[in-house]
Amino acid sequence: MTTRVALGISYRGSAYTGWQSQPMGGTVQDALEHALGQFVTQPVRTICAGRTDTGVHGLNQVVHFDTEVDREPFSWMRGTNRFLPPDISVQWCAFPGPDFHARNHARGRRYAYLLLESPVRPAIEAGSAGWVFRPLDGHAMQAAAQLLLGEHDFSSFRSADCQAASPIKIVRDIRISKRGAYWRFDFDASAFLHHMVRNIMGCLIAVGTGARSVDWLQEVLDARDRKIAAPTFPADGLYFLGPYYDAELKLPEHTAAMDWIP
Repeated sequence: MTTRVALGISYRGSAYTGWQSQPMGGTVQDALEHALGQFVTQPVRTICAGRTDTGVHGLNQVVHFDTEVDREPFSWMRGTNRFLPPDISVQWCAFPGPDFHARNHARGRRYAYLLLESPVRPAIEAGSAGWVFRPLDGHAMQAAAQLLLGEHDFSSFRSADCQAASPIKIVRDIRISKRGAYWRFDFDASAFLHHMVRNIMGCLIAVGTGARSVDWLQEVLDARDRKIAAPTFPADGLYFLGPYYDAELKLPEHTAAMDWIP
């Protein structure tokens, strides 16, 4: 009997060339599928909720796969983690039914960007937080962010390598907060284009430092031209918080790692 298994995965992306499996290896998906294969002694192929880029961290990536191996949720977690490197960990396991699809059934996805505002570059936080050395205007950034809410063509924030069928996405919320020297930017959307969050971050930082006006972001959005926007911001502080689904699936939307970032 085949069972569809869903797993929640946390990982530090610094050592990996993104999520998606590559012929040369070195991705989070490669490491996860290798560990699953070691645990059940047969090949396992996974489908994820959202692919992340090189250096991007995942706090609740969701994957699914089909298997004839019968194990309890706790066994899937502990057994797979035994074969994973220290910077990747299965956080939970569920059996959402044979029709569940980690990507197609997601109602939305969330990202957070952690940014250090400091005259000097980070050391302890290197790879875990972005950095800006100029003071930021939070009110200006929040006003600019409001211009991006709703359904828009986000071509100006789309990587040239993006493979999405359409640049039209729905951004439901962007929240900006500060705790000490750390800024946190939260993004909630139906889906994201390749580099979309990092390109938005570059524009928000340009507004926050006073290099650009709030109204400039509207011009960028309307232009639908990547060349008009700011440079892509580094991946260091970007965290994929994970997807969210219909409540009846009862899949966890929170992991312990989410309490780690401010």
